Amino acid sequence: MTIHLAFLGCGNVTRAHSRTLRRSDEVRRYYASRDRGVAEDASRRFGGAGAFGSYREALEDSRIEAVLVATPPDSHLELTLEALARGKHVIVEKPAFLRSADFVPVRAAAERAGRRVLVAENYAYKPLARAIQRIVASGTLGEIRFVNLVAVKQQRSGGWKDDAAIAGGGALFEGGVHWVDLFAHLGLVVESVHGFRPEPGEGLERSMAVVARFAGGGIGTLYHSWEIPSPLRGLRISRIYGTRGSLAFESNGLVVAVTSPRPRLIFPGIRDISGYRAMFHDFFECIGSGREPRMTLARAQHGIELIESAYANARATTLEEVR
Repeated sequence: MTIHLAFLGCGNVTRAHSRTLRRSDEVRRYYASRDRGVAEDASRRFGGAGAFGSYREALEDSRIEAVLVATPPDSHLELTLEALARGKHVIVEKPAFLRSADFVPVRAAAERAGRRVLVAENYAYKPLARAIQRIVASGTLGEIRFVNLVAVKQQRSGGWKDDAAIAGGGALFEGGVHWVDLFAHLGLVVESVHGFRPEPGEGLERSMAVVARFAGGGIGTLYHSWEIPSPLRGLRISRIYGTRGSLAFESNGLVVAVTSPRPRLIFPGIRDISGYRAMFHDFFECIGSGREPRMTLARAQHGIELIESAYANARATTLEEVR
């Protein structure tokens, strides 16, 4: 089965996904932009099957079975609802919607249309995530006491990412949504979160710390930043500590080191280290079969809810204020 997919938007995300899908037999790709020349150029460069000079033109084309919403976040909800009304399946880029409440009308519209809405959260498909989940579930580490997930690097934003009305949030929302999803799905259940903003000033943050309490009493910390240098523009070490053992892992997924009780190195796999190929394979299979994807709407909504909670109490930026 080959799916006819139209990209809505031809920016960096569309270019990245096009490279992933270029050799896929599961999809035939089309490109839509508010500038027809941009869409035609994208179609030529990435071996597309056609181009559209507006999003509406793509949504009205009977050949198109699914769309991938790759526009800035403030337009995701409107385009998703319009696509569903036109009978299209929807893959929507992260962060899917500006508010967790936006998932309610989307879920209702998808049920009415009999179509799927899939959130392009590739971290749910990373080999690293599966490796850690297996280790935690095995009991090798015992009861988990501490998790420290480090996701810091220097990254320029600019453009719509610096506009709160368009982006919806700062670094924790725009990029951190990836890490919040990973943080919440290591094999532990997050019961509560508290956000801390270490940087001074107003406006969109570029650094945030999130402290979580897991079911069973474990404590987790997530450090996320777009302004802290790191080796190779993003090489970081994260750790999980349990009552019987611990593990350290390169945050992007290069290697996992189980330090006890049976020391070993695990290489989750670099061929699809970011999980994009597995994600799209899952999505296209779900569209064809109707089964649930690994990255469900409920999971995506929960991630936004956690970020909203972190932002809501981030005004308490010191331990003294929390006390």
